[in-house]
Amino acid sequence: MFDLLPFERRNHMSAYNPFKEFEEFERNFFNSPSLAEFKTDIKEDGNNYILEADLPGFKKEDIDLSIDNNCLTIKAQRHSQAEEKKGNYVRCERSYGMFSRSFDVSGIDTDAIEAKYDDGVLTLTLPKKNVETPQVKKLDIK
Repeated sequence: MFDLLPFERRNHMSAYNPFKEFEEFERNFFNSPSLAEFKTDIKEDGNNYILEADLPGFKKEDIDLSIDNNCLTIKAQRHSQAEEKKGNYVRCERSYGMFSRSFDVSGIDTDAIEAKYDDGVLTLTLPKKNVETPQVKKLDIK
């Protein structure tokens, strides 16, 4: 039913860490999670999944889609113009760098995926694989 889920690797075998709360505070304070990823919506539309990813401010040429071993990876890179930042900036909050998300596409017909980028939203149409239902076969007893 929910074949298209974000691909994450987590190691759940960890030892007790008494400083965990301090490390999480530091990580959240200095590294905003919104900089490392972009937001996506996935909806089911009959025989397809529709994935919409918010990528405002990116050029189409800076977005890379790849499939490797049933894993769809969306990468987007925003280039920094370091020379322009030396000007009269009082505050600079726009982020630059590589942004990436991965999704499991084992139930998707990867040859028929369609991609469209319009107004800062990447839309992927991911057609489901035709799953053959196993046929019931009657066996004769000898």
